[in-house]
Amino acid sequence: MSVIRFNALKEALNRTPLHIEETKRRSELFANNVFNEEAMLLYMTKEAYQSVKDAIDFGTKINRKIADQIAVSMKDWALSKGATHYTHWFQPLTGATAEKHDAFFETIDGGRAMERFDGGQLVQQEPDASSFPNGGIRNTFEARGYTAWDPTSPAFIYGTTLCIPTVFVAYTGEALDNKTPLLRALQAVDETATAICKYFDKNVTKVNATLGWEQEYFLIDKALAASRPDLMMTGRTLLGHSSAKGQQLEDHYFGSIPDRVMSFMRDLEQECMLLGVPVKTRHNEVAPNQFELAPIFEEANLAVDHNSLLMDVMEKVSKRHHFKVLFHEKPFEGINGSGKHNNWSLSTNTGVNLLSPGKTPMKNLQFLTFFVNTIKAVHDYEELIRASVASASNDYRLGANEAPPAILSVFIGTQLSAVLDELENVTKGKLSPEEKTDLKLNIVGKIPEILLDNTDRNRTSPFAFTGNKFELRAVGAWSNCAGPMTVLNTIIAKQLKEFKVEVDALIEDKKLKKDEAVFNVLREYIKSSKKIRFEGDGYGDEWEKEAKKRGLSNNKTTPAALKTKISKKAIDLFEEMNVMSKIEVVARHEIELEAYSKRIQIESRVLADVARNHVIPTAIQYQNTLIKNVKGLKEIFDQDFEQFAKEQIHLIKKISNHIAEIYSKIEEMTLQRKEANKFKGQQNAEMYCDKVKPYFEEIRYHADKLELLIDDNLWPLTKYRELLFNI
Repeated sequence: MSVIRFNALKEALNRTPLHIEETKRRSELFANNVFNEEAMLLYMTKEAYQSVKDAIDFGTKINRKIADQIAVSMKDWALSKGATHYTHWFQPLTGATAEKHDAFFETIDGGRAMERFDGGQLVQQEPDASSFPNGGIRNTFEARGYTAWDPTSPAFIYGTTLCIPTVFVAYTGEALDNKTPLLRALQAVDETATAICKYFDKNVTKVNATLGWEQEYFLIDKALAASRPDLMMTGRTLLGHSSAKGQQLEDHYFGSIPDRVMSFMRDLEQECMLLGVPVKTRHNEVAPNQFELAPIFEEANLAVDHNSLLMDVMEKVSKRHHFKVLFHEKPFEGINGSGKHNNWSLSTNTGVNLLSPGKTPMKNLQFLTFFVNTIKAVHDYEELIRASVASASNDYRLGANEAPPAILSVFIGTQLSAVLDELENVTKGKLSPEEKTDLKLNIVGKIPEILLDNTDRNRTSPFAFTGNKFELRAVGAWSNCAGPMTVLNTIIAKQLKEFKVEVDALIEDKKLKKDEAVFNVLREYIKSSKKIRFEGDGYGDEWEKEAKKRGLSNNKTTPAALKTKISKKAIDLFEEMNVMSKIEVVARHEIELEAYSKRIQIESRVLADVARNHVIPTAIQYQNTLIKNVKGLKEIFDQDFEQFAKEQIHLIKKISNHIAEIYSKIEEMTLQRKEANKFKGQQNAEMYCDKVKPYFEEIRYHADKLELLIDDNLWPLTKYRELLFNI
């Protein structure tokens, strides 16, 4: 066993859990470090407080005088909590978060010092930020980018820093972050959904998209992770033979949480409580060392911020507990990868979940309206949703046995399918009294009863209705939720806008009553979107064939999926709904293609390095031992030695073959990488996908065979059985 591997195992086995004591109730800790309404009421004037509330509720602007008042209040609160610095906390197009800290400290005349923070520093900053991806929106020598305060997401203190959630835009106004398009999409869905709600309740003045994410992740002992160059550099193991025991006994799923992990979870949850992240659920997932954390649903923008913050906090807390947290969608071959299921719904300012049936036929008609329009939106833009979850890392997971396929479909369950089938036969035009009664009482009115005992569940569906929300299961664990949430809310907004035009036309031109007009339009939507609905096994080959017959897309790779983002249909959508301009759409496409190529390039280089400098030298060392053994047998047994050395000779030949194949494949892969680097954009990404990436499995195959052949005491890389069963 290599010295590094031995020391890593020894260190891991000697770990004891860091004892974390929960001394307070969660409700007492919750949001203590958040500048929320309670804190604002304590520190702000009534005028300043109302100005922030109006900005949150109605999008009104805050004038400079009030901004100064708010900044002073925020500074006083932060100083009372021990903060020394502040930062504009934003989400650039890297998928991670970014921050530049400035001290409150300033000097004034006479060499005196004071803590200062004014409205200008709160509302806007100009970080250099020239090295963030921008997709050609600006040149490096034109590096001006601005961060601007987002009052809808409250400021918080982490450590000794006041973090102010902000958007990040170019000098010319284009969005350079993930938050800005999301905010625009949420505004669009608010406006269109509120207009539809007026059909059913005149008191509705605002609709919020809500999001409940489920974060899956792996925990690996820090020393063991550090002994694997591939894990540290790429987030996944590029080599490694499956352990004899993996997840096949299903004994880890919902099992007893290990003491070390429980200690980490307690510490993490306390940090989350202080930061106002409403984490509620924790449990073991299917794969060994895999876990899940889920919060209470929140308004979508805040939920996205909280998920990004959570991932930052998890990284920091895991280090305290000597863990390495892995968010990669497929860090280990042969066992489940990790997703981030996005549970989405719409709720009104009157407290109604629009995707939850009510107690009256009218409320259920409202439910059906939003339910069917959602299905229609997904049907019309299924390729765009697929593109929104595309990444180099998620490609390893999508379509595997634990993740939904690359084919987008909607699962609603047999009971609701039956309801839609009945509505499909609604008479076109005016309804007879008997039809109205049948629809309202026997079909629409019984929806709550149907859902009450609805036990249908389809974990193979990428977009499933689960009782009072839709669950987008295809989002990767490493992803920023903002991308898929921007797309989903934009297409829903577009669909609701079209729905209102059609309903109003039937009311005004055809003189239909509102309910009749709604039923007539829904009927057509049910018919035209039927092919997106699928109740069966999404993993089977039969579904792939059936989906092809239905005309559904099956973009299995990121380069193929991303083409949709710059289609005329997509650009027209984003521009019509004022979510992104063509420049912003094209820039993001360019950035995502480049990110894909770079990740595959890095994995290719790391794989070659580990195979050449770790695997092959070890194989040669063991081979030399075998050769020495064969020579010794020949000296003892002379001409009869072959019958005693047959297995050793066979083993020497096998090792030689695997070494030769690894060398050969690395050379070929390197040549393909050099060829790919001659191109840019789509062609560069496609070449990395089609010409470079296929070598990964071929090289891995031979390296993993060597792992099985070579003396365990010599093998340099920490094995799966050690990585996954030592916490």
